[in-house]
Amino acid sequence: MPNPEARWGSLPFAEQIAFFKDKVNLPTATWRDLLGAAHDRAFVVAGAMKADLLADLHAAVLKGIEQGTTLAEFRRDFDSLVAKHGWSGWTGEGTDQGRAWRTRVIYDTNLRTSYQAGRHAQAQAVAHRRPFWRYVHNSTVLDPRPEHVAWHGTILRADDPWWQTHWPPNGWGCRCRVETLAQRDLDRLGKSGPDPTPDDGTYEWLDKRTGKTHTIPKGIDPGWDYTPGASLAKPLRELIDQKMLNLDAPVGAALWKEMAMPETLVAMETRRAVEEMVDRVAREQQYHGESLTVHAVAPTTLADLSAVHQIELQSAGVWLRDEELLHALRDTKDARGRALPAEVWRDLPRLLAGATPYLDTLDRALIYAFDLPDGTGKVVVRVNYSEKVRIDGKRERITANFVRTGGLVERHNLEEQRYVELKK
Repeated sequence: MPNPEARWGSLPFAEQIAFFKDKVNLPTATWRDLLGAAHDRAFVVAGAMKADLLADLHAAVLKGIEQGTTLAEFRRDFDSLVAKHGWSGWTGEGTDQGRAWRTRVIYDTNLRTSYQAGRHAQAQAVAHRRPFWRYVHNSTVLDPRPEHVAWHGTILRADDPWWQTHWPPNGWGCRCRVETLAQRDLDRLGKSGPDPTPDDGTYEWLDKRTGKTHTIPKGIDPGWDYTPGASLAKPLRELIDQKMLNLDAPVGAALWKEMAMPETLVAMETRRAVEEMVDRVAREQQYHGESLTVHAVAPTTLADLSAVHQIELQSAGVWLRDEELLHALRDTKDARGRALPAEVWRDLPRLLAGATPYLDTLDRALIYAFDLPDGTGKVVVRVNYSEKVRIDGKRERITANFVRTGGLVERHNLEEQRYVELKK
């Protein structure tokens, strides 16, 4: 009988190590918080919400990848980290069986996805010489999925769209892999070309957290219908956008505070994306339904809104849509010097990060006020508002906080009774 404790994969290699090292640590409450290709850029452990805990867990897994340490050693590291950080309430806590299952999931899932991401990078690099890929099912799996067994030996071209959703691993515990083949390999097998692309149909899976229904190929677990590593060209900022929508406001606020500090990758990508949006809208004088997260309400501001003003935000993210931006830039021409110029909008993420927040008690909106060379600027943010945004190429209606307008203001006007300064 196959040994369930047998090591899987091979010695670590540069592409695998680089893939895992480059991941950022993101807090998540459940495994549904982050699905599919978003895992290419993020290291997550469901229920681990503290930055220092995540950093230590990331380091423990990285040790396993770099040094080839065993699951048993990772379990010892896990126990010490749980004690060090006082982590409780994690799934599997309280029994030896639960601990064994949870640590195996964390360790194996990260080793296998990083391994396959590295192998995919290598396969892509030699695709001009070895343009065929063969699916290989691992025969040591004790309870194999029928579809994975059926796919064993299937040879398709490297650019067949089937691989976009079927590159292993294709579910929890999946040990399948892919081999690269040259034309001479097919000749040796007596094949004149690739096999027909499998078509096993699809099924619908409802994400109970978000209410969204996902269409997934049969034989693949929810959240596994992607190729590890293939989305690395996608900006990290887009991952944060997705994450901010799924997190409760306090968690999202804490995430942004850590991830969007000056000179971090998220901050730089956000700044660049805003500059490009402003330049495009100013040049074309039209909008395309583009939107992005430019800021997040600070944790202390959230607490102030909740405790003092009984306002509970559904999420912490502050979004800017190019439709409102277009109106703001047009206002620049018509508002007799009281509108914000394009260069201010280009610098919006930095200005919001240092701005003083106010609550407009009449409109129930947030006002962010910041110093400019020629006065005081303000941006009005409508909270818990429903708007359409484009996420992963699809327009969806979300409830979030949206920049509505901006302009110059006399600082003393913010001392009117309707405005209440909030904690930063």
